[in-house]
Amino acid sequence: MVSRISKAVIPAAGLGTRFLPATKSIPKEMLPVVDRPAIQYVVEEAASANLRDVLMITGRHKTALENHFDRQAELEDRLAQLGKHDLLESVDKPTTLADVHYLRQGDPLGLGHAVLRAKQHVGRQSFAVLLGDDLIDDGGALLRRMIQVHEITGSAVVALREVPTESLSSYGVVAPAEGGINGDVVRVAGLVEKPSPDDAPSNYAIIGRYVLGANVFDKLEQTEPGRGGEIQLTDALEALVEDEAATGGVVGVIHSGRRFDTGNKLDYIKAVIELATERDDMRDELVPWLREFASTLDA
Repeated sequence: MVSRISKAVIPAAGLGTRFLPATKSIPKEMLPVVDRPAIQYVVEEAASANLRDVLMITGRHKTALENHFDRQAELEDRLAQLGKHDLLESVDKPTTLADVHYLRQGDPLGLGHAVLRAKQHVGRQSFAVLLGDDLIDDGGALLRRMIQVHEITGSAVVALREVPTESLSSYGVVAPAEGGINGDVVRVAGLVEKPSPDDAPSNYAIIGRYVLGANVFDKLEQTEPGRGGEIQLTDALEALVEDEAATGGVVGVIHSGRRFDTGNKLDYIKAVIELATERDDMRDELVPWLREFASTLDA
């Protein structure tokens, strides 16, 4: 039996170098997607999947994250006095989403190390990991499905997405077990980190959502640092696959819905535009302008 999952870990210690100079003084997780910081979408997704105990693994200069999910009484009182109740609700919402905790990673030793830092908070329970660069705006549907699969199988669960062959070198890629694809669930026989297109075992790439048992901590503690001295979560997952009889191995859930890699500048811009076109307060003016602007590009 797998205990009911209630905890989420969000690694948020990265420097955000791909968005310099904007991230020189602002954490990349606080860059706005329309009018909400990217990290709020991630916490909202966790809360929608009933993961309301959230641990953020942070680094230096990340206090803006803590401030965003904390109360700001002076601002709230001023908005109330002005009768700006919609703005007051939007300011108050981040403080009510989840019970958010913070722990510094210390040395930047990779994603596996960041997840390992969560061991004391998580204990021996299963938990979810959500990477802040992946914006999956589906109301928590993917996470709920992954949790369901974990509770049924006892396996570690990774989110998968079919990507073009030429993009596989940017991802961890799974090798499906023979006959191991059943609907949206893939039994994983192996994992390869950022393979060349010729060496990739499939087109199923791992995206930034995981549901893991506490046994991943045991594997992470045994994982030797790899390139750049970093401890890779992929290596620990490979160890779970190799020890499948004892650990339950790894399965993947295929996500075919919308997903933005907001760590990528182009995808970030796409996320802002696409989500803005769905907003009731922006759609009527934004969509006609986009059509007009797009027509000028042809010229």
